[in-house]
Amino acid sequence: MSAKPQIRIPATYLRGGTSKGVFFRLQDLPESAQAPGAARDALLQRVIGSPDPYGKQIDGMGGATSSTSKTVIVSKSSRPDHDVDYLFGQVAIDKAFVDWSGNCGNLSAAVGPFAIAGGLVDPARVPHDGMATVRIWQANIGKTIIAHVPMTNGEVQETGDFELDGVTFPAAEVQLEFLDPAAEEEGAGGAMFPTGHLVDDLEVPGVGTLKATMINAGIPTIFVEASAIGYTGTELQEAINGDAKALAMFETIRAHGALRMGLIKSLDEIATRQHTPKVAFVAKPADYVASSGKPVAAGDVDLLVRAMSMGKLHHAMMGTAAVAIGTAAAIPGTLVNLAAGGGERQAVRFGHPSGTLRVGAEAQLVDGAWSVTKAIMSRSARVLMEGWVRVPGGSF
Repeated sequence: MSAKPQIRIPATYLRGGTSKGVFFRLQDLPESAQAPGAARDALLQRVIGSPDPYGKQIDGMGGATSSTSKTVIVSKSSRPDHDVDYLFGQVAIDKAFVDWSGNCGNLSAAVGPFAIAGGLVDPARVPHDGMATVRIWQANIGKTIIAHVPMTNGEVQETGDFELDGVTFPAAEVQLEFLDPAAEEEGAGGAMFPTGHLVDDLEVPGVGTLKATMINAGIPTIFVEASAIGYTGTELQEAINGDAKALAMFETIRAHGALRMGLIKSLDEIATRQHTPKVAFVAKPADYVASSGKPVAAGDVDLLVRAMSMGKLHHAMMGTAAVAIGTAAAIPGTLVNLAAGGGERQAVRFGHPSGTLRVGAEAQLVDGAWSVTKAIMSRSARVLMEGWVRVPGGSF
């Protein structure tokens, strides 16, 4: 048996929000992986350690959860008024699959810092001290993200006192603006509400007819009421992730919602897009204890939200789903808005398994249709390791 040596590829391992992933500059990837296709997908899977039938990703950089099985490719942007292009790949854990259908809102917080440190942003646009504004083109969904990155002594400031539930240690705050966040998904006609309704009756075989708000904002998301599926909205991961029947129910809801939203043409297509759409359930405020043991009082939040990601209940909240929550909360009559008490609002604080998060959105009714100019939230980011990632030769 002939053995090929390992290949070294420059890479950085970063935490962004409540996720972490392996970041690459496009120019540093092997030539065969610089363009979309089988070689790129195979390389990223090998980097992360997938597909792994054991579900542990021991032989790669992944952490065996949807939040830690992520890859990012960043390059200088040729688009006017943008600094960098950002491409996100969600790597399946036990299947040979990389999902390019959506963004990662959490890792979006790390793109600006990575781009500045990697020399991808014009130095003239980066202050020695103060706030750098990085204009990011999110290539998966064709949207603009503005990242406000703190700079100190000519370097990205990573340490600080900003606390984010779901992240153990404080860090520097990175504010993100998701401009015009209604996702332009194929088949959905670019509409924020692809069915044309704020609330639909969604028929789900074996589950029943559920009230659902299906929205394209940040990431396509299907919101249902917690009480309608037997939950309270205070659940933590162990209440759902060990329940095979519950996981199957959520996947059935996701498939039928995706079909209704026009994201797929037949139910069997759902297997080819694990990352989108998301399913979330909402409830009115209630007391609960977060996964860290921290008590969350009903008075601390406007509503409760739990969301599924890659077939499991997320340990906190996906950043893109937070954009969907903020957007839906700003529009009177959606299930999210009603759970928060109804009426017009520009921001909500919602409870998730790890604690609470505040997200804002600017919504307006124009010619009978709702539009959102931007959604705003704060995250933090930190370099965990930088250097080279190694992959066996011949593996892509």
